[in-house]
Amino acid sequence: MSSSQLRRFPRRRTSVGASREFVVRVLREWQLTDLIDDIELCASELATNALLHGVAPGREFSVRLDLTDDLVRLEVRDGGDGQPLVQPPEEDSCSGRGLFLVGELASEFGVDHLVGKTVWAAFKRPADL
Repeated sequence: MSSSQLRRFPRRRTSVGASREFVVRVLREWQLTDLIDDIELCASELATNALLHGVAPGREFSVRLDLTDDLVRLEVRDGGDGQPLVQPPEEDSCSGRGLFLVGELASEFGVDHLVGKTVWAAFKRPADL
């Protein structure tokens, strides 16, 4: 079984919430409710990073979910060319934990550079009972 869903979002703060809603809707359609919390949080962090560091004014970013027999892969693509870096969390900081959280929650994650960049995170599907 494989499936894909893609949606584009404008460069607006409200797009972070809209990207979370998109992820939740798709995961419910795929009946993967056990993964919603982790993937929703990662989508929020990656969409926020795209808005803050990658999407030029007047441009969009995209969120894609791919489903295979073993994995759900979340991708957030923007037109920026920067290299996202995982920073160790600092106790007194209110920001900077996004990629650290993604790394803790996902089975694996990385960055692909083609035109712009795609930050992705893969999540193992729960075993069917």
